[in-house]
Amino acid sequence: MRQAHVLSISTLAAMAMAADARAGGFYLQEQSVRGTGRAYSGEVADTGVASLWWNPAAIARSGREAYVGLHGVIVDGRVSNQGSTITYPNGLSVQVQGQPLAFKPIEPGLLPNLAVAMPVGDRLALGWSASAPYNFTTKYDTRSWVRYDALTSDLRTVDLQFTGAFRATDWLDLGVAANVERTEAFLSSAFPNLSPLLPDGRTDLQGKGWDWGWSVGAQAHFDKLTLGASYKSKIDHKLDGTVTVSGLLPPFPAAANFSADASASVSTPWIATLGARYALTDRLTLNGQVQRVGWGEFDAIRVRLPTAVQVIEQNYEDVTTGGVGLDYAVSPKLTLRTGVQYDPTPTPDIGRTARVPDGDRWLFGVGATANATERLKVDAALAYIHFKDSRINRTDVTGAGTPAATTTRLSGDVKGAGYVMSLGVRTSF
Repeated sequence: MRQAHVLSISTLAAMAMAADARAGGFYLQEQSVRGTGRAYSGEVADTGVASLWWNPAAIARSGREAYVGLHGVIVDGRVSNQGSTITYPNGLSVQVQGQPLAFKPIEPGLLPNLAVAMPVGDRLALGWSASAPYNFTTKYDTRSWVRYDALTSDLRTVDLQFTGAFRATDWLDLGVAANVERTEAFLSSAFPNLSPLLPDGRTDLQGKGWDWGWSVGAQAHFDKLTLGASYKSKIDHKLDGTVTVSGLLPPFPAAANFSADASASVSTPWIATLGARYALTDRLTLNGQVQRVGWGEFDAIRVRLPTAVQVIEQNYEDVTTGGVGLDYAVSPKLTLRTGVQYDPTPTPDIGRTARVPDGDRWLFGVGATANATERLKVDAALAYIHFKDSRINRTDVTGAGTPAATTTRLSGDVKGAGYVMSLGVRTSF
């Protein structure tokens, strides 16, 4: 195998690992405005079209209903260098040069979601929803200290869910759904040349693909208590595209700069959810929800080029999230809600990347629903996300196993907070 191909494979593998290494972090819960207001503490046990992402059984008794929501997400972060180094093939180790601080690398974004439900007969309902569960964009300056790990990271998904729900008994509802996802990704990073006196090269990876999974759920309705449970399968993603290496200078051969077909395979996790809603009074409803997220499915990244396949092992762990909240009907036309959720990161402390550095978080939400008319409801919510301070602690070797092997050891501190502003409407027809 030519040295250029060995170098490109190791670089592509490192980029793929960095891109998806924070998968727990770029899973977006903002699939319901009502849910944002109570910190996602009761969605699996709530009824109606706005809860379709959380439980396909939610529409079994909702009637004809449509929902549209829009969420603005802002992350105020800071990533600072703490002694990162680069070691060249001749054994020379130097400090990574460049801007020592990066402010707000995660770009703000707008996240839409929508859903429709339609009854068919007395016991069957069909539904369709569109959401974007895995999306993020980060950008670093080409002079940033993290450039050998990340420059631009852009991931976009659209999940189309096709749902059938059935009222099995007077108290039990069942649901099943097919989830079809479109994924597009663009990743870039700097590539060190073989001397600190030379400018950086660059690596770009882009790919896209369609993949699918499934969801099942159930709800049990009693006098004052509703229980909900659901399971969303993992989805095995294969992204087909190209990898391009440019800007490598002698002593690299000219063939080290090239563009070739490539693919990357990763899996998003399964999600098991259990929750309850209890009407403490005619006005006050208590909510609780627990999720087990199977990030252990993210065990490896498999990178394929025409000349070779490389498997990069991962160390992700399954995590359990939990939230509690309440809804309070101030009047027949106004409901207020609030909640708090704890969401730990599945990412390991050793190996955390700058592409979208993750950390344990607490989410605090407040929201309201106003009945504008008999058939139209307006939802609004605000959420604050507190991220626990974390560290980038990552070692990558480009050109591993060749005379051009270069090792970067990135070490840095991460601080951040997030803000979510949500607005939506629900209508019956």
